[in-house]
Amino acid sequence: MKETLNKLINHEILSKEDARRILVNIAGGEYNPGQIAAFLTVYMMRSISIEELEGFRDALLELCLAVDLSEYDPIDLCGTGGDGKDTFNISTLASFVTAGAGIKVTKHGNYGVSSKCGSSNVMEFLGIRFSNDADFLKRSIDEAGICVLHAPLFHPAMKNVAPIRRELGVKTFFNMLGPMVNPAFPKNQMVGVFNLELARMYGYLYQNTDKRFTVLHALDGYDEISLTGKTKTITNSTEAILEPDDFGVSSISPAEIAGGDSIEESAQIFLNILQGKGTEAQNNVVCANAGIAIATALGLSPKAGFEKAQESLEAGKGLEALRKLQALSAA
Repeated sequence: MKETLNKLINHEILSKEDARRILVNIAGGEYNPGQIAAFLTVYMMRSISIEELEGFRDALLELCLAVDLSEYDPIDLCGTGGDGKDTFNISTLASFVTAGAGIKVTKHGNYGVSSKCGSSNVMEFLGIRFSNDADFLKRSIDEAGICVLHAPLFHPAMKNVAPIRRELGVKTFFNMLGPMVNPAFPKNQMVGVFNLELARMYGYLYQNTDKRFTVLHALDGYDEISLTGKTKTITNSTEAILEPDDFGVSSISPAEIAGGDSIEESAQIFLNILQGKGTEAQNNVVCANAGIAIATALGLSPKAGFEKAQESLEAGKGLEALRKLQALSAA
């Protein structure tokens, strides 16, 4: 590790294979916490290269506990986090709305590291059971249209990193990797990222896979469609700029999509929206993100996807998916 740190401090870039090897060694407990923290810190101070990102991704996929849910042809809706915006749990809500629209979802998530309330925090508070048992996950998709893949259960290799990430409390390159390492290897993916450079990297890496994908970055900094302005999108075939008008809605202010100050508050916002008590701005931002996921999976226009998402939310289908998942978790 000393040799690697010296390399990185001298602004050298790791090869894809070196990046893969180092992450495998971190997982194997070969480095002490100080060395791991130093390694993570380097990447907060300089950009990660495509080769490094690809090597880190390959290591995590190689080490993960994979679960085969390919028969459902699912989609994952996942943001990198790390945008510093503290919105409510938009992509998790959009996942339930997408499931309500009949698209199977394998939602990969974790506890918040750089945010107050990550996807797993709100799911746990609402009584969703975390499991890596394939039968339970299949039952969840069969009955609720969605299963929750709590990252630590599928990436045991990261147990040496988790406490260090918590102590650092800021975004690291693991934020960048989260959406890329879904253990169900879904062929459909909607990913929100926290900057434009990373959006391009994701677009490049995903072009070399068999995924149907949409990568999103709101130009004012959000790792999702925020409707506060324009959003850059990269798909298999196009790059485009989406505006609120493309969904037939007005732009909104950042304050209208702020999250709660606690997990309890965040969970209440989550329930309010699914129960039809959300504000127009909250509903629209959830449906815009769900709409792009639906459009990605079905090959629709953003507006057509948005309308399907609206139907799902207004008919209580997202709430129904949550209730079924809660019942399965309690059984």
